[in-house]
Amino acid sequence: MDKLADISGDRLLAALEEAESAKATKRLMIALAYKDGVSVDTLSTRYGLSRSTVYSWLDRFESRSIEAAIEDDSRPGRPPKLDDVQQAAVRNALDASPTDLGYEQSIWTPELLQKHIEREHEVSYSLGHVRRIIRELSEV
Repeated sequence: MDKLADISGDRLLAALEEAESAKATKRLMIALAYKDGVSVDTLSTRYGLSRSTVYSWLDRFESRSIEAAIEDDSRPGRPPKLDDVQQAAVRNALDASPTDLGYEQSIWTPELLQKHIEREHEVSYSLGHVRRIIRELSEV
């Protein structure tokens, strides 16, 4: 267990107290457990991650600052169809009852949100993507 030798547990704990996302918290908890002598195999099983993912996360702590290690790299890909203002509007809609927005249903379903996004923002999403939007906005 020679990884993380140059990183103090106190620094990891301080970062854990300030972590804002679930993924950052998980990465810090894995690093702390590893520093405490928990094996990569055990961490992999405990957190439901592949061994290579655990090693990759530990390597990030060695090659970057703690702040950079706990955040995801930006990934290339298609830009979002909804801009930040539109995403906030969808988040606000999910916080309200559909009846407040003129729908007959009182509970948001993926199908209803799909219809709402198309009606309000003229953007079409598959149901699978709408489910992902609901999940992501629920984590915020």
